[in-house]
Parts: sequence; C-alpha cells; structure tokens
Amino acid sequence: MTGIGEIVVQPPHTVTWLVHIDRTMWVGGVRGLMLQALHPLAMRGVWQNSTFQEDPFGRLRRTADFVGRVTFGSPEEADEIGRRVRGIHRALRIRDPGTGATHRVDDPELLLWVHCAEVSSYLSAARRAGLRLTDGQADRYLREQRRSATYVGLHEEDVPGSLAEMRDYFASMRPRLAVTPEAVAAVRFLLWPKLPEDLRFLAPGKPAYFPFGALCYYTLPAWARRMYGVLPEVPQVSVTAALRVFRLAMNTLPEPVHDHAFMPGTREMLARSRQRLGAAGYDVGKGLKGLTDPRRWPSPTG
Repeated sequence: MTGIGEIVVQPPHTVTWLVHIDRTMWVGGVRGLMLQALHPLAMRGVWQNSTFQEDPFGRLRRTADFVGRVTFGSPEEADEIGRRVRGIHRALRIRDPGTGATHRVDDPELLLWVHCAEVSSYLSAARRAGLRLTDGQADRYLREQRRSATYVGLHEEDVPGSLAEMRDYFASMRPRLAVTPEAVAAVRFLLWPKLPEDLRFLAPGKPAYFPFGALCYYTLPAWARRMYGVLPEVPQVSVTAALRVFRLAMNTLPEPVHDHAFMPGTREMLARSRQRLGAAGYDVGKGLKGLTDPRRWPSPTG
C-alpha cells in the first residue's frame, strides 16, 4: 500500500477515522464545550480570550477545523495548525478575579482538561448513537488521540490512553470542577447560539437548533447535568433514541452538503485530502466517509 503516513495524519484504518468521520461529532463537539466549561479556570480562559459570547458556534467550527486537520490533513497541515495553536496559547493569560493571580492558557492541566473533555465526548456520543466499537477499539481510539494531544503541547505519556484511564482522570478532576456564572452562560449560549455570518441563510431553521442543543446537554454525564441543572431531567432512553435518529439523519446527507457547515478553509483541506487519497489508489467516489469501507482501500499489492 502507498505510504499512507505521507498522505493523511490518521489513515482510514484507524479508529480515529471511524469516530471523526461520523456526523455525531457535532453532538460530541457541543457536549465537549459544555463539559469543558465546568473547569472554572478553563472557562475563564475562554471568556477572557475569545469571542465566545458573540460567536459560540464559531468556536465549535474552529475546534472542528483543528480536529479535521490533525485527522484528515497532511502531516504538514497538522504540524502547521499545531504550531499556530501553541503560539496563540503561549501568548494568552487568564486572570483569576477571586485571587488576582494570572495563569497561562497553555498550563498543562488546562490543556489536558480540554483534550479529555473533547475526545471523551466524541467517543461517547458516537458509541451511544450507534457506532459499533468494542471496548478494545475505544481504548485504541484514546491511544491514537494521545498523538493529537501533542499538537497542543501535551506529552503523550501524560494523556489517558484507555477507557479506564479516562474514567480515573475524570474522577480525579471532579473535586476541582464548579458551576460558575460563565459556565451557565456558556451552556445557555450553546443551547441558542448566534449563527456565523456565512451561515445566516440557515436562520429560518434556527428554532430547530434548541432541540439539538438540548440533545447535546442531555448526553453529558449525569454528574455534570446535576451540577448544571439548566434543563429538567428526561428519561435517558429517549435521549439515546433521539441521538440515534440524529445520527441516521445526518449520515444520509451527501458529503458536500454536510461539509458546508465547516469553515471555508476546512472544506478546502478536506478537498485536498480527497485528492491525495484518490491519487494513492483509494476509491473516494463516496467521499471520505466512504473510506470506512475497506473495500475502497487500495489492494496490498496495488
């Protein structure tokens, strides 16, 4: 097979590809932002150093761009966005209004919290929505994501690489979490966000967003929902059913239609990835999503 490592960062045979190409990533992404907000210092970092209040959906799209580039982009594209993110974080500071202390945005504890909230949310949402992964495959996904963590400045050995390690990590972090006014505001923004300028044409359908935001909220761990208490509890079996319907509906969208939700630069990166993989012998007739089928891969002797 052609040297796939020179084509994309995470090749189609990885569990990362199965999870990140699934459309439930949108649910996982919003869930991850809601979970991240429970770390008071991490939330203040977002509040003080971004336009989250004006454009929460934009933050989700920027996260999708980063994840896309370190999954489907070339090694050069992944390295470039990693350098860019590390450079931005290196220059930013967080002021704690309670103590007056100043903290670095690239503090390893904060970077690790953001990473774990994100990847655990992607994995949880996809599996619950119906993506069939064994526990062994889930462990492999988390091991693969250790590499992604290095792009923001973490060391692979410091990042949970299995379901058990991730459970232990969250158990150790829970005493440090709290619901701040900023966290509650963040969840409310995510339940009813402002649309970016290039997606304003979707405004007539915006009332449909609240059920989506609520679905993301209800996929949070029970302990996180208890902390927030923003929405009344509903039967979790109905949440799972709604999540599966969402996945089925979203996975039927043609790739060009679905990809319009991404930023233009992300769409261009995905187009380059399709071109590289096609040139390497992969059958990209059904897009990147079609490459979850091994029959679309080059033959070992090809």
